[in-house]
Amino acid sequence: MSLPHAILTALLEKPSSGLELTRRFDKSIGYFWSATHQQIYRELGKLEAAGYIRALPPQQPTRGQKKSYEVLPAGRTELARWTAASQDPKPLRDTMLLRLRAAAVVGTEGIEADLRRHLELHRLQLAEYEEIQERDFPPGRNTPEDRLRHLVLRAGIDLETFWTQWLTHALTEFEELPGHDGR
Repeated sequence: MSLPHAILTALLEKPSSGLELTRRFDKSIGYFWSATHQQIYRELGKLEAAGYIRALPPQQPTRGQKKSYEVLPAGRTELARWTAASQDPKPLRDTMLLRLRAAAVVGTEGIEADLRRHLELHRLQLAEYEEIQERDFPPGRNTPEDRLRHLVLRAGIDLETFWTQWLTHALTEFEELPGHDGR
């Protein structure tokens, strides 16, 4: 049920077309709640049918013009209800952890190289988040909205920091395994 709420959030921040939403998802919300373009367009239709959003009247009558959407009062009410509702944390599901568990019974072939690849990917994501932090949250940017957005970014930074530290530790463990040949 979170994708519709992510879309409502994005549209309350700025009325947008489906294409603009997908681009914004790719650059912000998508860092922590991903959705395909098809999922976003499908959800826009559902939100409109539910009376949570509406297509804005076109600026000028042209064929093929993209629809822009805005949130209606019912959509704002639904988002506020969802935001205030209690939710339990979701358990971690990561295929790398499952693969390591499986490697304990079938062997470690290929895992070390993929751990190194994952480490590099997490380092790159961490660097990107730190760049966003430096660019978008300079000292003194302290409105309540900015503080909450920065808090979300800090979660991303802290998670990437965790993964880079854990993967570094995992690779150290691999080096100490009996019969490790350094591949």
